Amino acid sequence: MADLSKKVIITCAVTGGIHTPTMSDALPFTPDDIARQSIEAAEAGASILHLHARDPNDGRPTPDPAEFMQFLPRIKQATDAVINITTGGGLNMTVEDRLAAPLVAKPEMCSLNMGSMNFGIYPLADRYSSWKYEWEEPYLRGTDDFIFRNTFRDIERILKILGEEHGTKFEHECYDVGHLYNLAHFVDRGLVKGPFFVQMIFGILGGIGPELDNLMFMKRTADRLFGDQYRWSVLAAGRFQMPFATQSAMLGGSVRVGLEDSLYIGRGKLANSNAEQVGKIKTILHELGHEVATPAEARQILGLKGGDQVGF
Repeated sequence: MADLSKKVIITCAVTGGIHTPTMSDALPFTPDDIARQSIEAAEAGASILHLHARDPNDGRPTPDPAEFMQFLPRIKQATDAVINITTGGGLNMTVEDRLAAPLVAKPEMCSLNMGSMNFGIYPLADRYSSWKYEWEEPYLRGTDDFIFRNTFRDIERILKILGEEHGTKFEHECYDVGHLYNLAHFVDRGLVKGPFFVQMIFGILGGIGPELDNLMFMKRTADRLFGDQYRWSVLAAGRFQMPFATQSAMLGGSVRVGLEDSLYIGRGKLANSNAEQVGKIKTILHELGHEVATPAEARQILGLKGGDQVGF
C-alpha cells in the first residue's frame, strides 16, 4: 500500500482576485473559461482546484453565488478533483459577501485566511499604461490603503458555520508567522482538528517575504506548534512560484500553482494556461522522485467529506 504521507498534493488556483485581464490573455474570467481551465488543470495533475468567480463582462472579482454555479457543477461533473472555494473573495468584499457562495456550495474545502493584514498589490499598476477595463487600475492602486480583514471573530464564524455545520475543511492560508500562531489558537480551542492543511504564502506585499530562510522558519514553527496534526503546502507569488514549490516538495510539503499566484511559466514568458503550470510542477516533482497524490488520496490525507456531500 502506498505511503500517503509521502504523496505531494498539487493545488491549482485558477483565477483568484488579484490579477486583472490586462495582465494576461490567459487569465480566465468567463464561466466557460474557468470551467475549461479547471478541468484541464485537473487532467494535468491537480488534485485540488481553488476557485474564485469573476464578472463575465469585465473580469472583476464577484462573490455572486450565481456566477459560481455557472462553473462549479461543470467542473464536478468532468473531474474528480477536490473543489476548494475562496472565503477571501476579492478586495473590498465584506465577510458576508465572501461567505455567500461557500454557504450555497457547501464544498469539501474552502480557503481561510488566518489574520488581517495590509495586502498591497498597487505596485502592479505601474507596469501598465493602458487597460482593458476601467475598474482595473483603481482596484490595484487602492490597495495602498487596504486592510484585508480576517479578525478572530470572522475566523471563528467561518470555522463554525462552514466547518461545524457543513463539514467543510480548510486551506489555512498563512501569510506570516503570526498567522500560524492564530491557527494554533483555534487548534487549542478545539475549533480546528487534525488533519488540517496549512498553506504557507510568500511574496505578498504586507506578508512574509520570499526568502528560503523564511520558508524554513515557517516550517519549523509549524512543526513546533502542530506536530503531526497537519499537512502543509507552499505558494509563492510571481517569479518565486516554481522555486518555492520545488523547495516545499524537497522538504516533504505539497505545492500550489496557478494563475492566481503567478501569470508566468518562465522568466519573462506568460503561461498559456493553468494546466501548463500544473504540468511543469508535476514534471519537476517526478524528476525529483516524488509521487503526486490523486484526488482520492488527497481526500484521504486531509480527511475530507467527499465530493458527493457538496451542495452542487
